[in-house]
Amino acid sequence: MAVVDLDPSSYRVHDLWIPMSDGIRLHARAWLPATEVRVPALLEYLPYRLDDWTSVRDSERHPWYAAHGYASVRVDIRGTGSSEGLFVDEYSEVELDDGEEVIAWLAAQPWCDGKVGMFGISWGGFNSLQLAQRCPEPLKAIVTVCSTDDRYDNDVHYLGGSVLAIDMAAWAGTMLAFASRPPRPEVVGPGWVEQWRQRLAEQQPLGPIWLSHGRRDDYWRRGSVCEDYPAIRAAVLAVGGWNDPYRDTVLRLLENLESPVKGIIGPWSHQYPDRGLAPGPGIDFLGETLRWWDRWLKGIDTGVEDEPALRAWVTESEPPATYVEVAAGRWVGVDWPGSASSAVLGLGAEGETAIVASPWATGQDAGRFFPFGNAGDLPSDQRAEDGRSVGIDFPLDESVTVLGRAVASLRLQSSHDRGQVIVRLCDVAPDGTSRLVSRGVLNLRRRKGMECDDALLPGEPVEVRVPLVAAGYEFAAGHRLRVALSNHYWPWVWPHPVDAELQVDLGASTLELPLLDADPAPVEFGAAVHTRPIPISAPAGAVEPGPERVISHDVVSGETIITVDPRYGGTRHYPDGLDFWEETEETYSIREGDPTSPRTESNWMIRLANDGWSATVRTRSVISCTETEFIVDSFVLAVAEIDGVEQTVADHHRRDTVSRDSV
Repeated sequence: MAVVDLDPSSYRVHDLWIPMSDGIRLHARAWLPATEVRVPALLEYLPYRLDDWTSVRDSERHPWYAAHGYASVRVDIRGTGSSEGLFVDEYSEVELDDGEEVIAWLAAQPWCDGKVGMFGISWGGFNSLQLAQRCPEPLKAIVTVCSTDDRYDNDVHYLGGSVLAIDMAAWAGTMLAFASRPPRPEVVGPGWVEQWRQRLAEQQPLGPIWLSHGRRDDYWRRGSVCEDYPAIRAAVLAVGGWNDPYRDTVLRLLENLESPVKGIIGPWSHQYPDRGLAPGPGIDFLGETLRWWDRWLKGIDTGVEDEPALRAWVTESEPPATYVEVAAGRWVGVDWPGSASSAVLGLGAEGETAIVASPWATGQDAGRFFPFGNAGDLPSDQRAEDGRSVGIDFPLDESVTVLGRAVASLRLQSSHDRGQVIVRLCDVAPDGTSRLVSRGVLNLRRRKGMECDDALLPGEPVEVRVPLVAAGYEFAAGHRLRVALSNHYWPWVWPHPVDAELQVDLGASTLELPLLDADPAPVEFGAAVHTRPIPISAPAGAVEPGPERVISHDVVSGETIITVDPRYGGTRHYPDGLDFWEETEETYSIREGDPTSPRTESNWMIRLANDGWSATVRTRSVISCTETEFIVDSFVLAVAEIDGVEQTVADHHRRDTVSRDSV
């Protein structure tokens, strides 16, 4: 990764207040090229605090765009950072209404030529797609990274119609902490404590909202661009990583958009692909996006339309590891859809059956839902998980390369009126090590659609399809391709309140594998490059964090506890003098055979301090259950200190109960 020092005279930086029609002002920062010529504007629109938390990442790309002839603008969403107003939910109507107003405001500025592009990773990738679907006239192109087109079945809340326990809990706890942070006194002035107090008084934890919508209803349809792909008219560059949970979105956008669209999927985690974070290799992402902006915002023929529809990394067989600095593999370019063939593998002989009755802690080696490039993020060796599952092996005499989404078609019956089935695809080396390649989950009550709730008849066979997440992977000759079936997958999947044993008719079940064409076009990218980021250091007194991921099992009680430090990396000393501390711990516990034992807990401490003031936030979010309800306990303690005098801004505990319904 190369770091570029820009000529400081090539751009200028301004902090701005963008007025909304209801009188609320959004805080923004604009990097403008040093020219009197009007230029297109680029927008990144997030709730993550441009004054501190994303400022390092922002400094790597916004100045670069400005130096290359674009007005690059970073805006904090209403009620976050130092923006005025109240934050209510992710991707709310208010957020998107404000976004349309921001786009119109940018297009009308004297330094803008009226054309706007939008980009972002994760949240910013989501709302780029969602705003593109609203078709504001100035928005001509977007770059969406690690985002989803389907908020119900491809986000952090549900997976195959099952509660995604690992991130339903972790992200709810994270957003409780993030939304509890104060505005910056240096930006909003002496009224910052009262503004903070109002935010906390009106704050509603998001976990209970998400849990109360257990099926694909209008809540999830709003903001899911898969509801109307043709509405998007902007040119879309969709980017994902094989170690990011949103990679399927890239393929679906290629398959369904009618506007100009291209896709890139690399080996990456949930990160921009030029930040030097594992797994690599990175690419010249800024250069790729500049070609996109130049074509669709300036009308320059940069050749982007001549690129293959999909440029994808094909990972080669390597031993399983929770951290891979640089993955083994190669880049290929393919037409998508339409370039792949498939192979169908029968899972057993006629009449062959298997009982799937996994231990409740199956899934403990699944890894992090959102890998960020940390040492403990990726799935570890799957041999123990395979032993807790039913495995079907296919010896490989020659290499097999898959690209796309495998689908398991299963004939099965449940011992109850519900059940869950998890399908994993693993690469087993001659030494027995097992590497996770892909997986899929299905809540069997959603087998007819994610909006449905169809009870099973115990003992009656049903046919179900379980799509696995997409993969680009080459299984080496001499290895075995393993299909592993389980009915538990904690903490990724919250179990049903009954232990439904499954019987699978292997002779009537198959796995369809998407195969890469024999001679795909080779692809090359430039090396990763970005602007030199602002200098940061460790705050005085900062201590080394503890272990990232610890799994313990009590053989007497049968309880398994997973403790995780997600290491978001916010503890820093900034050039403006701010010290920012984060301490986080997540725990996931379950006891064998006890449907009321699953429990998650997310604890956060965030402290901001600068000359004459400090703000400390402590939050705790706990999700537990009975056989009929989820119980969500949310705690917030906020303390401000001004010139040595402390005051409690909030001390809240809220308990919500939500019917478990069919999950």
